[in-house]
Amino acid sequence: MTEKNYTIRRLRRDELDFPIGLAAAEGWNPGKHDADSFYAADPDGFLVGELDGEPVSTISAVRYGKNFAFLGLYIVKPEQRGYGYGLKIWQEACRFLGGRIVGLDGVPAQQDNYRKSGFTLEYRHIRFQGTGDAGSSVLDDASIAPVSEFPFAELAAYDRSLFGATRENFLGSWITRPGTVSLGIRGKDGKLNGFGVLRPCRNGYKIGPLFAETPESAERLFRALIRHVPAGKSFFLDVPEKNPAARKMAETRNMRPMFETARMYANGNLNLPTARIFGTTTLELG
Repeated sequence: MTEKNYTIRRLRRDELDFPIGLAAAEGWNPGKHDADSFYAADPDGFLVGELDGEPVSTISAVRYGKNFAFLGLYIVKPEQRGYGYGLKIWQEACRFLGGRIVGLDGVPAQQDNYRKSGFTLEYRHIRFQGTGDAGSSVLDDASIAPVSEFPFAELAAYDRSLFGATRENFLGSWITRPGTVSLGIRGKDGKLNGFGVLRPCRNGYKIGPLFAETPESAERLFRALIRHVPAGKSFFLDVPEKNPAARKMAETRNMRPMFETARMYANGNLNLPTARIFGTTTLELG
């Protein structure tokens, strides 16, 4: 039997359909236009493993500055699992990231392997699913406006305070993808008091991020966003378990939990202010 040649290289922008397609096949329900924003975050942050020239594995290793990075899209084609291809591309991604603090959202089947690689559990994310019933784009809250009405520098600074790192290239793309609704809420001083993004996905819509200073602001943003979900369509929210107000908000809206992941870190911890995080941006890139 001829030994097969397994090689690892970086993906180009026009090749990102491969990992996103694998994510869809795994039931992760990626956004319809995620590829542009993912690539904007770090053009060098996506790896593919090829077996005799055929792509069989993938991982994202996206760097946010010099101190933080996020691992995601870690998938091997089902028929090629068990041969060590996943471990090799994982090791290559970790070498690429160096000594940065590294985060990930691990599915239950992989969490023990992540612990062996030095990752520790910080909290769980719970994905909640709801159903649209309004289908109206009319806003009835004068303090809520499209994020385009806020200075981008203010939006980016607010995002950085809750994400834990700078990601301006990603953010600028994320809030402007086709079909995306991006809303901010003003506090009494007129400054940004929170923002949220609703984007179309393979199945329904996802909200993420949903950041706010108070549960009341988060609830108002949440209501404004789901007005844009057509009646009968599903929408999803990934809630940090450590934020009980976020869980209550989802449960009050009759959203049901679907599955969970583990937010884990290696080489340190960002100590994120989860009381102000009502929905994480994306489980793939943090």
